[in-house]
Amino acid sequence: MENPMGRFIDPTSDAEMQRRWDAVREMMREKKIDYLVMQNHEEFMGGSLRWFTDWTARHQFPMTVIFALHEDMTVINCGNEPLLPQGFPPKWGARGIKNNLGDVYFPTFSYTKDYDGKLAVDVLKEMPKATIGWVEPSFIPMTFAAYLQENLPEATFVDATEWVDLLRARKSAEEIRLTKVTAGIHDACVEHLKKVVKPGMHDYDVYAEAHCFMSKHGSGRGLVLVNSGPMGTFAPFDVYHLQGRVIQEGDQLSVLNETNGPGGLYAELFRVFCVGCEPDKELQEGWDNAVECQHMIAKHMVPGASCKELYTMARDFMVERGYVPPTRSFSHGQGYSLVERPSLRLDEPWTLFEGMNIAVHPVLVKPGRLWIMCCDNYIVGDSKGAEKIHNSPQDIILL
Repeated sequence: MENPMGRFIDPTSDAEMQRRWDAVREMMREKKIDYLVMQNHEEFMGGSLRWFTDWTARHQFPMTVIFALHEDMTVINCGNEPLLPQGFPPKWGARGIKNNLGDVYFPTFSYTKDYDGKLAVDVLKEMPKATIGWVEPSFIPMTFAAYLQENLPEATFVDATEWVDLLRARKSAEEIRLTKVTAGIHDACVEHLKKVVKPGMHDYDVYAEAHCFMSKHGSGRGLVLVNSGPMGTFAPFDVYHLQGRVIQEGDQLSVLNETNGPGGLYAELFRVFCVGCEPDKELQEGWDNAVECQHMIAKHMVPGASCKELYTMARDFMVERGYVPPTRSFSHGQGYSLVERPSLRLDEPWTLFEGMNIAVHPVLVKPGRLWIMCCDNYIVGDSKGAEKIHNSPQDIILL
């Protein structure tokens, strides 16, 4: 008989899953929490589900996880009909899961809005006066939250996100190893694009080449953002819907690869290409400044460093070099979610600690003339600064 585990691509090790569950339950005992409840409907920002279960929500179909202090988890999935022989997650891959529940409900079917809530209440009502911690409540539909609060009147609800985020942000040795694998595939993808990109291709052809390469080498999900334009014009990366331009001789080409790798952990790499030409003075100067700014930030990314102070340092660098102050996130954590804590911002209260995986991508802008950034991932280590895990040369690529 065929071994079903042969279908399981890059599962997280049992030891790593147990490490996470043990750490969470230690936190729950300290905070006097009986259950954690989380829900998401997609993979890009739905990493909490995978961190707890090694599975993610799929294609906007909601997935709920109830993590109990004293027993294994309950998972509730849209479309997970009880009569299906395998269920989702399948029994052979459902580690740490006691109850695997589901029904046929969709956010587009308003009359099913309480189906998942009813299943959750059936589990949670076994402890009527429980303390229930929401995880990432910004992802939880108001219908689901309201149903639980109305039907569990003796329960106490708290926001446990901060405590879970702190556990997720410190990557284990296994998570760091797998993130480095992702970064290596990104590096290889750049080398692939050097060979295939040419005038006459559309931006979406570059998108397709990058996605295909990443998928063949272990990526299950992610974004590839591409944009091209004549040298000396404003050419930031862009979404697929705006990738219809034909690449021409003399163009600059922006490619941001924000895809995960084997094991599902994200990193991201941005490089700029010049097609049949040399970069003009402003583009080259902008690139050199972006690399310098990235290195400056990374040098100061040590345990105890303030995210606010790092933001201010980068902002001052940009302004002093003649660029506009940053208006978007230019450095943030990654893991099973494409974007997670911490972020270098004035409103980020955290300081850095060892084991964080941070994408550092300062963006330098001169409105209407220049948009350029350099993006690589770094692991926060000791007092010597962070370790860059991408190895793609930090040069403008000439095609």
